[in-house]
Amino acid sequence: MMVIDMPAAIAGYFKADGARDASAVADCFTTDGVVHDEGHTHVGRDAIRAWTGDYLAKYNPTAEPFAIDEVDGRTVVTSHVSGDFPGSPIDLRFMFTLDGDAISSLEVKP
Repeated sequence: MMVIDMPAAIAGYFKADGARDASAVADCFTTDGVVHDEGHTHVGRDAIRAWTGDYLAKYNPTAEPFAIDEVDGRTVVTSHVSGDFPGSPIDLRFMFTLDGDAISSLEVKP
């Protein structure tokens, strides 16, 4: 696995995701954090915790970040994602907006 230098909140997100810990993923976000994924919007830590638990159970994903860039004020981490879903594996872009030491917004796109 390639090691890339990420802001602490983003590194925490991928660490918690890899540990399959939905609560720890949600804790990486601001209280009113927003996630946009698969055409749905999830607002707040409770909704993010539920979204995380759902996708972990449904897809059993493994994400391996391999690139990071700054685009239009967002930190974009490209990750190789494999799991129990059609088209696996795929490279996805995780587009984060930070607010201090927390994630305020995440959009996941191919």
